[in-house]
Amino acid sequence: MKYLMFVVHDPAGEPYDPDGDNLDEWEAEMGARGVVGPEGDRLRPPEDATTVRVRGGAVVVSDGPYLEAKEWVGGFDILDCRDLDEAIEIASKHPMARFGLVELRPFWPLRAEEEAV
Repeated sequence: MKYLMFVVHDPAGEPYDPDGDNLDEWEAEMGARGVVGPEGDRLRPPEDATTVRVRGGAVVVSDGPYLEAKEWVGGFDILDCRDLDEAIEIASKHPMARFGLVELRPFWPLRAEEEAV
């Protein structure tokens, strides 16, 4: 089962400690296990975002995020796991689980309903 793992900046997390940032070890372990692919990356901060909407037939573009929030998505990885328990175990080892938070969201393929028929 595939999960999108959002890596989120959260001010309520532990203070950042570079010595505790074991991202290289996490990437090596998860790559060796074959559960994390090359699709993950960091994201620019919210102030670099562009929000796009269509309202009344017109495209409305604005700078920055749509919502004001203290938490913001700083990166992502795509996990390919046996089940949610494995995804939780993997996410709990990511350094941002301590310094921020990690959100897991299962993929919901667009054609899932059609394929089930």
